Amino acid sequence: MNADQILSDLADHCGLVAEFKDLDGIFRSASPDTQRALLQAMGVPIGSSAEMRETLQMMRAEDTARILPRDVVVPSHKQTTVPCASGVAWQVILEGTSEVYAEGKSRSDIEISALPSGVHDLQVQRGSDMQSATLIAAPDRVPSLQDMAGADQTWGVVAALYGLRSERNQGLGDFEDLAQLAEVLGEKGAGFLGINPVHALGWADVATISPYSPTHRGFLNTNHIALDRIPHVDASTSLPAHSGPRIDYAGFAQTHRAALRAAFETFQSVAEGTVHGDLAGFKREGGAALADYALFEALSETHGPDWRSWPKTVQTATFAQAVAGTVDTEFHVWLQWLAARQLEAAHTRAQSNGMALGLYLDLAVGSRLGGAEAWGAAEVLAQSVSLGAPPDHLSPAGQTWQLAAFAPAKLQAQQYRPLRQVLRQAMQHCGVLRIDHALGLNRSYWVPENGAPGGYIRQPFQSLMGIIAIEAERARTLIVGEDLGLVPAGFRATMAARGIYGYTVAQYEKTDDGKFRKTDEMRPQSLACFGTHDTPTLRGFWEGRDIGWWHQLGWIDAGEKAKAEERRALEKVDLVGATPETVNAFEATDLATQAHRALARGPTALVAVQLDDVLDVAEAQNLPGTVDEHPNWRRRSPVSVADMAAHAGLCETAKMMADAGRGTLKQKT
Repeated sequence: MNADQILSDLADHCGLVAEFKDLDGIFRSASPDTQRALLQAMGVPIGSSAEMRETLQMMRAEDTARILPRDVVVPSHKQTTVPCASGVAWQVILEGTSEVYAEGKSRSDIEISALPSGVHDLQVQRGSDMQSATLIAAPDRVPSLQDMAGADQTWGVVAALYGLRSERNQGLGDFEDLAQLAEVLGEKGAGFLGINPVHALGWADVATISPYSPTHRGFLNTNHIALDRIPHVDASTSLPAHSGPRIDYAGFAQTHRAALRAAFETFQSVAEGTVHGDLAGFKREGGAALADYALFEALSETHGPDWRSWPKTVQTATFAQAVAGTVDTEFHVWLQWLAARQLEAAHTRAQSNGMALGLYLDLAVGSRLGGAEAWGAAEVLAQSVSLGAPPDHLSPAGQTWQLAAFAPAKLQAQQYRPLRQVLRQAMQHCGVLRIDHALGLNRSYWVPENGAPGGYIRQPFQSLMGIIAIEAERARTLIVGEDLGLVPAGFRATMAARGIYGYTVAQYEKTDDGKFRKTDEMRPQSLACFGTHDTPTLRGFWEGRDIGWWHQLGWIDAGEKAKAEERRALEKVDLVGATPETVNAFEATDLATQAHRALARGPTALVAVQLDDVLDVAEAQNLPGTVDEHPNWRRRSPVSVADMAAHAGLCETAKMMADAGRGTLKQKT
């Protein structure tokens, strides 16, 4: 067997996808350079042909010696059978305990009585050989809309929290703005309010503004703390508000963070005992994860936001524990407590005002390479690679996100604890969680830092589905999986079988002949919308803003731009049911009305309307593949939260949804 064949076999054994079909239907193979880079990222020894051969033989021998797979996924709440080829003595240790829950001896298959949902240990012994498997006992399905709301269909609004405008915030939308907007929408009959991710961006990092580039997905963005809602402190008094059509992040950070520092000092001296007790309880519940995060934040104030540039003695969580007692972390614990309590209050107020599902939050696909999550979980991450995507309809040039990737075998060896902590936190204060780029649960695209082409890595899909189901059941959260891009065969069916809702974006729903799919043909078990934060708005689509940007950035030349504009002209004809001769009589607002009415009357369980489309905004929130070339994440809403209830576009949209049976108006609109 030659070296290339050994490399290929080892790559396959470790989960590299040998080839995939791209957007144009062309099969792309993983090159030897890609195979080497991704194997090295997983820590697989491949220094020479002999070492590769030895590594492959060792891995195959370990698999042969396994009595059970490393992961066993079974249904919870019912008796189950675990296939086993030989007789064993066995016992089950439940998650979070050290006592034996069930035990026995079997000649072959292991019969286990009903298990509670959780990630348990199944320990087996055959002669002198003792092994353990991760026993993932998961409900068959995650909570449904019917379970949550007693309805088959509903609708909601998706907004950019950072862009919410009010007289009381300091230039960036905050959790009080969120609560007030939710109350308005509840009165309009909306079932949910969706927002961009609100993960922590990091106290020391004042440059990062993308909500999809967090330092840690298990904690919250303290920029959204409402200063005038801090218990016993009104830190917003006399502070300047930053106005204008675009957010002044630097100016905001300067005033907001200084106000938080001052508020913390005041809080410590004037807050009542019951409030301090709540803070102490929050700290206890946060445990080691919260302590580690607060330690990272405190260290970052001295050493900077990227742990990879820190002194070697504090680069890892293990070494950092040695200095933990000398670093004051209480401020950062307090910030997380404030953010969590304010987000919790927004969710509660949403539900109390008629929103059956309340908040609809967004889970980013990963965290920054140099951030807190990567620092705390460095031992389970792939090295020298970033998550990304090959060229697709979202970005013709492909994408490198500079986000950390979990190495599947390493994550599996830790029973998925870092991911479980993130999921648990993300589901804590919402009725709906959208999993961004859910395709990564099946296979994730890694881009090597050394310049080699990227490639796909298979993920333990069934195990991850089970873990999501466990956490969703515990939190009573409906799950939406964003399944756009290059979708593997069978992926959507597997997700649907677990009760996860798909993500149907009308802009990308095309039939084989290139026509837009009729809304009555869309997947019932999905959330439907015309566009997302990564696509042009309705007006932007009508005016071809996305095409203009692609040309301006050099992604397409003049000839390609002309062809794209020709296609867009035909798409406009198709969408509004016009002819090429009459389409110019239509306006973007006509498209908005028709698109939202069609979605409202369609079969999909959930319909999401972009607030930007309700307000007739032209520019997209984000242009994938750019950072500063396009004004990503910088636009402020043209309408204040206080004026939203009377806005004609929102009133018309709410009536449209109510007429279609998706919501009940509480007031005349």
